[in-house]
Amino acid sequence: MPKVANPSMAVLLANIRSDYPDLEFIESNRFLWHSQKKYVSFTMNMHSEQGPWTLLHELGHALLGHNDYRYDIELLQLEAAAWYKAHELSENYGLKINEDYIQDCLDTYRDWLHLRATCPNCFARTLQASPSHYRCLNCQTEWTVTRSRLRRPYRLKTV
Repeated sequence: MPKVANPSMAVLLANIRSDYPDLEFIESNRFLWHSQKKYVSFTMNMHSEQGPWTLLHELGHALLGHNDYRYDIELLQLEAAAWYKAHELSENYGLKINEDYIQDCLDTYRDWLHLRATCPNCFARTLQASPSHYRCLNCQTEWTVTRSRLRRPYRLKTV
């Protein structure tokens, strides 16, 4: 499906800017809450329904004060909380966010977490030992993972 300019996005953005004058909104090529720079980036080229939902999600991160996470499960919790906040905000702006869309977005994080937490030796699921380190409770294999959520979840054995 081709990306199209979303006129309702401009109206929503104007309303949000009016409601949250202390936040900065910068047009970019992607939606993102920049916690260190304290601004929301967004794109006007998004499918008609999803753009406003995603903007509200990023606004949710901002309003909840999401800054960083140490453990992978915390990232999933932050994402779920931002979607919950977006759902609350959507009522103020006369929008209804599709629950399937929310779950599809959260599934990308669940899949990412699942891959990172899967032992490369015995394929058991385990818990994170430190921000970049996992240890299998089944076979004692240890591995490190990259910090980036946007990269393929390589698991490099350390033992």
